[in-house]
Amino acid sequence: MKILCIGRNYAEHAAELKNDIPAEPVFFLKPDTALLPPGQAFYLPDFSNDIHHEVELVLRIGKEGKHIQEEFASRYIDGITVGVDFTARDVQQRQKEKGLPWEPAKAFDHSAPVGRIVPFESFLGNDAIHFSLTRNGQEVQRGDSSLMLFPFNRILAHLSRYITLRKGDLIFTGTPKGVGAVAAGDTLEAFLEGESLLRFDVK
Repeated sequence: MKILCIGRNYAEHAAELKNDIPAEPVFFLKPDTALLPPGQAFYLPDFSNDIHHEVELVLRIGKEGKHIQEEFASRYIDGITVGVDFTARDVQQRQKEKGLPWEPAKAFDHSAPVGRIVPFESFLGNDAIHFSLTRNGQEVQRGDSSLMLFPFNRILAHLSRYITLRKGDLIFTGTPKGVGAVAAGDTLEAFLEGESLLRFDVK
């Protein structure tokens, strides 16, 4: 199982980080050790002083696919949920300045908490899937899939051109505006269409 993540997929988020709008999906990978075990708290790593939350819709692949055509891409998705792509923003900035890969800022242990997965079939035809994140009960991020620069089908087609997608793979599809730092003592909760699918403490 692998975790593939799409960056800069919401125009307003790209703008808040002063990034250019990409012409095609930008992606990076996280290892399976980035998953946060259910019921466990997220512990702030000691190599960063600026860990940011980025809530995202997460797709689960249901069957193997390579060179997937956009019009058939939904057939390869069997589940959807919400997740948090934790980013060590200070580390990421140093990597960018040196032209180095983002993995130290993105792929560290437990940097990809994922919520309870629900069947994707109930969302077929819904072009505006709503999701949100609260920090200590206050909403900090809200978005929906209609705001994506690259929709699900385009993402799968693009990824599968380079990497074979296999059953169980997870795809983080990008974050909307509102990313921000977390601190010890915070509680994060992520929602899909108003239903809480992920909740954990930060320590």
